[in-house]
Amino acid sequence: MMIDPPIDDLVKKAKGNIYVLCTIITKRAKEIETVRRHELADQDKKSISIACEEIYQGKVVPSDF
Repeated sequence: MMIDPPIDDLVKKAKGNIYVLCTIITKRAKEIETVRRHELADQDKKSISIACEEIYQGKVVPSDF
């Protein structure tokens, strides 16, 4: 099984800080849950997967830390 997006690339997006990556993913997933609750019921993807894809694509970036 292949993980998409690759976790190594996600960690690089958070400047190598796994804690920051987890925090970003969690916050974005919660935002997605509150805003798109009805849309997610129709999709196979979970909010965490969508958040990871957005970070990988550069749509969500960590603030200065």
